[in-house]
Amino acid sequence: MATFVLDNASVTLNSVNLSDHVQSVTLDITADEIVTTSMGDTFVSRTGGLKDGSLSIEFQQDFAASEVDVTLFPLLGTTTAFIVKADAGSTSTTNPAYTGSVLVSSHAPLANGVGELATMSVTFPTSGTITRATS
Repeated sequence: MATFVLDNASVTLNSVNLSDHVQSVTLDITADEIVTTSMGDTFVSRTGGLKDGSLSIEFQQDFAASEVDVTLFPLLGTTTAFIVKADAGSTSTTNPAYTGSVLVSSHAPLANGVGELATMSVTFPTSGTITRATS
């Protein structure tokens, strides 16, 4: 099994590549757990239900044109496209691209103390299908 250090992830929101401001990224995809146990069963049985997800990003804040704040603030309350890859290189079987839409449901442009790096943490729920592409 190959291992690697995540040091060149690619994060694009609303067609703007914000990768150079990303400190961490988590794309969490889940499926509801539906219990299908019936009378007489001695163990719980389950099946997968609706899928859901969230995209969490820790940004180094930047208020300049085409950067973090000016990209995200106008999107508050809307859905927008995202693309996340483990590496900024070409999409491939070893570097899949995850794409979909997120609801920009909150915006906290400043949340730091004196002397700290200005960062912005966001967690957006996904909206609709998430796809995994290898080409």
